Amino acid sequence: MPHIPVSKCGITHHPLAFGYQVTNFFAPSSRYGTPDDLKELVDTAHGLGLTVLLDVVHSHACKNVLDGLNEFDGTDHLYFHEGGKGRHDLWDSRLFNYGSHEVLRFLLSNLRYWIDVYGFDGFRFDGVTSMMYKHHGIRTGFSGDYHEYFGDDTDEEGIVYLMLVSSIPSTCWLLLTSFQANESMRQLYPNLITIAEDVSGMPLLSKPVIEGGLGFDYRLSMAVPDTWIKLLKHKEDDEWDMGNVVYTLTNRRHGEKSIAYCESHDQALVGDKTIAFWLMDKEMCKLNA
Repeated sequence: MPHIPVSKCGITHHPLAFGYQVTNFFAPSSRYGTPDDLKELVDTAHGLGLTVLLDVVHSHACKNVLDGLNEFDGTDHLYFHEGGKGRHDLWDSRLFNYGSHEVLRFLLSNLRYWIDVYGFDGFRFDGVTSMMYKHHGIRTGFSGDYHEYFGDDTDEEGIVYLMLVSSIPSTCWLLLTSFQANESMRQLYPNLITIAEDVSGMPLLSKPVIEGGLGFDYRLSMAVPDTWIKLLKHKEDDEWDMGNVVYTLTNRRHGEKSIAYCESHDQALVGDKTIAFWLMDKEMCKLNA
């Protein structure tokens, strides 16, 4: 199958219009139909030769108490860090405690569920940058120097979880017991595809765990879609700097695979327009008039 994601949109159950504040990690949102509808969609896509990846959100969870995991047992630290450490200031959400084996079992079994029950071929992990650093990338710039990635601000527990993602064990209670357990995900799902959404440029993000990497197959080249929007929004056609375009398309760490894409909800929904509308909206309005 070609490695073609069908969608970059969170479909797990969420209370808001934007699908990244998850309340039920084991349920597709009813906004899109029934569970059987989703299974049929995945099967139909497979019949067309498409690979279907789930946009999974394990970087944080909705803070809702009545319909989410927050205070599930009456405390604020069953699945999450307690106090301020367990809260994301910008996303207004709860942060998982990746140092808890029970949390690891919960999250890894969640991934297995979407593969075994719905037939997804892999995952695009949302907000990986937040998981890898204690500052969650908030008010932090990355120039590419190694001291920015490995130090006191590195969240080792989050990174270990991401390494486990590429090696989900066939029995979840074997977590962290041996290197064999750490490799069994690829044995269980040899064709699994994992993609990381990371804006920091973490070295070895998409290199195998056995080589000291985090084990992702690809990273998203997130600067590419922003470049297209900036060009269409602020530059005339004859003002395009083709050297900068080529640099943006090829700027990646040597030997690591990445995915370049035109746009996603980050560009089209978060305060901006789609590329199609940047190209044709005035003319389309005239035509409709």
